[in-house]
This record gives sequence, structure tokens and C-alpha cells, in this order.
Amino acid sequence: MKANFFQLITGAAIVGTIGSGVFTPAQAVQVWSLNFGPEVAGATGTGTGSLTYDDVARTLTIVSTFSGLSGTTSNAHIHAPTAVAGTGTVGVAVPFLLNPPNSSGFPLGVTSGSYNAVLNLALNSTYSNTFRNNFGGGTAAGAEAALIASFNAGTAYYNIHTDRFPGGEIRAFAVPWETDALSVVGTTLLFGFGIWRKNKSSQRNLK
Repeated sequence: MKANFFQLITGAAIVGTIGSGVFTPAQAVQVWSLNFGPEVAGATGTGTGSLTYDDVARTLTIVSTFSGLSGTTSNAHIHAPTAVAGTGTVGVAVPFLLNPPNSSGFPLGVTSGSYNAVLNLALNSTYSNTFRNNFGGGTAAGAEAALIASFNAGTAYYNIHTDRFPGGEIRAFAVPWETDALSVVGTTLLFGFGIWRKNKSSQRNLK
């Protein structure tokens, strides 16, 4: 049995509150992995990373590293949604380099490096106008929902452009983070049961 990280976190939060007798809605956190490879023939470079979405803070945390590019970095984006999961090209959804100077911190003019950032998905300026208008109904909230849906559908990719390949040298489609749900949920249930027994024992001792 497989479950994405969001499902596991939500399940753990629910079980963890059973023992205390208090239930509160869980914070939904979703994680996607990134595995970069050449986007076009003749391109080189590899990289890894992750995307983490917090639906309470409405943020997207980006962690990524790359190396071995044949050219030097000139731009980077998240594109979405392609017509078919894991393949194809589409316009920019989230531009990292919004306006000069480069306030995003993405490293330019290098063949290797890293980019770590926290994007505010509640802002209109986080998205390209085309993506926000065509897929988000013109609002940041709509664009946020469309972006997360694209991540989950496997139709969004993060690519890095270079001076040698200005259209994009390497890219990675977002893939939902998966783990063995049975072992995690089983451990969580035992943990919750342990809390319940401890609370019951404490109540008896107080009588």
C-alpha cells in the first residue's frame, strides 16, 4: 500500500489527537521530489530537490541542487500544466526571476549550484500572468489550486535555462513523495494507543 506524504501527515495528526481526546483539523503538508536530467539533446547536467507545500501558510518551499551544466545558468521556472504527465512542454507558471535585479536569489552564470527559497502562493506576483489568468481564473487562490493540482497530476516541471540552451537545459517533473503507509500508520496507531493508556492510568491514579 502506498500513500503520499500529505496522507501520512494527516493520518498521523488525527491518530495523535485521539489519545488526548481532542481532535483538531490537521495541517496539510504535501511533498514532491525532483530528479533533474537533460531537457533536450546535447544538454548535460543533473540535480535533485524537493517541493513542499503548506496549505495553512500558503507557501511552497523549494530545495534544489544542480551540477554539470554545459552552459551557465540564465533563468529558471516552474512550468505547468503539460497535457500528459511526465512529458511535453508548456508555458511558465511560476517565474523565479520576476524582475531585475534578481531578487529571488537564483544563482546566475554558474554551471552548478543550489536554489532554496520559500514562495508565497497567496501573492498574484508569484505567478505568471498567463498561468494565473488561463488556469487560475485571474486570482492567486485559483492559481495556487491549479499549481498544486498540476504537481499531483505529474504535469508540472522545474527547469533551468543556460546560455547554451536558453529554452531549458535540465528539468525535473514533480513526483509525489511516497513511502510505505502500512509501517508508518501502524507505528502511529501504537503511539496513539500508548498515549491513551498513559492518560487512563493517570486518571486512575488520581482517583
